[in-house]
Amino acid sequence: MKENELILILDFGGQYNQLIARRVRECNVYSEVVPFDISIEKIKEKNPKGIIFTGGPASVYLEDSPKCNPEIFNLGIPVLGICYGMQLMMHTLGGQVARADKREYGTIEATIDNTSLLFQGFNKTNGFLMSHTDYVEKLPENFKNIGYTDSCPNAAVENVERKLYGIQFHPEVNLSINGTQVIRNFLYNICECSGDWQIASFVTESINNLKEKIGDKKALCALSGGVDSSVAAVLLNKAIGKNLTCIFVDHGLLRKNEGDEVEEVFRNQFDINLIRVNAKDRFLARLAGVSDPEQKRKIIGEEFIRVFEEEAKKIGTVDYLVQGTIYPDVIESGLGKSSVIKSHHNVGGLPDYVDFKEIVEPLRNLFKDEVRQTGLELGIPENLVFRQPFPGPGLAIRVIGDITDEKLTILKEADAIFREEIALAGLHKSINQYFAVLTNLKSVGVMGDERTYDYTVALRAVETKDFMTGVWSRIPYEILEKVSSRIVNEVKHVNRVVYDITSKPPATIEWE
Repeated sequence: MKENELILILDFGGQYNQLIARRVRECNVYSEVVPFDISIEKIKEKNPKGIIFTGGPASVYLEDSPKCNPEIFNLGIPVLGICYGMQLMMHTLGGQVARADKREYGTIEATIDNTSLLFQGFNKTNGFLMSHTDYVEKLPENFKNIGYTDSCPNAAVENVERKLYGIQFHPEVNLSINGTQVIRNFLYNICECSGDWQIASFVTESINNLKEKIGDKKALCALSGGVDSSVAAVLLNKAIGKNLTCIFVDHGLLRKNEGDEVEEVFRNQFDINLIRVNAKDRFLARLAGVSDPEQKRKIIGEEFIRVFEEEAKKIGTVDYLVQGTIYPDVIESGLGKSSVIKSHHNVGGLPDYVDFKEIVEPLRNLFKDEVRQTGLELGIPENLVFRQPFPGPGLAIRVIGDITDEKLTILKEADAIFREEIALAGLHKSINQYFAVLTNLKSVGVMGDERTYDYTVALRAVETKDFMTGVWSRIPYEILEKVSSRIVNEVKHVNRVVYDITSKPPATIEWE
């Protein structure tokens, strides 16, 4: 990676901030998210080709709102302000920002100046995602309006001479039509990037960084068998070889036959030190009677760490704990300024005390599709790279209410049937995530001549590009009918199957 091929993204606390970084990388330019109050000296040291200000929930005219050093605008580096970022630019440079009479939210038709370098290749109107209560009432001197909507007179602005641009909408979100093209235009037309960054660059750089960081010390990897921890494990193996030990904790909360499959892949296909710990009884004992999903996650996170500590003592000194944390885990756990949606066992669910020198999370800034690309780059078999995403707490958060061995057996069987039928129908690659949930609801049914009172299984299938947003999958009725029939007939104690048709947002992908 060339030193000057860098876009700095100043984080002002918006929910979609890392999506901006992802879009920049999709355009083959390396990006880095940094705090909004980064010093001018640090910016000069990093020598970025451009700077992007993210959105955020604050109002710029309030005293305690986050603000950057105004000298940024005098560095001669192109700046693109998005939503709050645009308002901050306008406010700082002498414009006026006020509360709007009418809030804009959703995909709104904007009229744009397609002679601007920012909108090159666009029609004169385009749909963009708006999400704001404030608006730019008056532009600073030497700024030109290049976009507006019915309710927002300054939806896009520019100062060509100083290479300063602002947009009120969110181009990083899929709901903006051709939104990535706006970012691409900023990168190539305005910042004049050459675009030489690839996932291969990330892999090479990560391996080198891990070699330098860990050296000849010992690392322990929390291997769940899912895509994220598998890619993290292989990445570490490439960097430090036999100094890595992978501990696979079979907590009894995995999918049907998954424990044996994980062991087969990593012990026989990869030359990785693997310890399998059968800890089902231990986890179920800790989870007995627990219904609250956050408490489940905390318990599982704590128990994971305790198991690792015990195993680490058996193999000698271990300095680093490796985890497959990816960015959606981080943003949904509310780190930084984002609101908490749920905690993940490998982020917010960790106990306060961890008996390791440091936690290493090499995939922390990647989205799921980028993790898969990384896996392929590392030579991991395609069937493992594209296996279904699976949460760290496993089936514990797909069994609603308290967890018992009987409930887990029911769910494993129902989930296996659903996944098998989706694969047989050839839908396993077009649907990004699909699984069964054992609800805590029992209802009356009739089987044969007998009345039953048994569980309801919910099916969930979502199509998404980034796992930050997603829509429910339109699975053909005949496939859903076959899945329902098989589950009710083949799985004991289930007499009803329902299909979840809620998108994200407002729902999360997982039920808990």
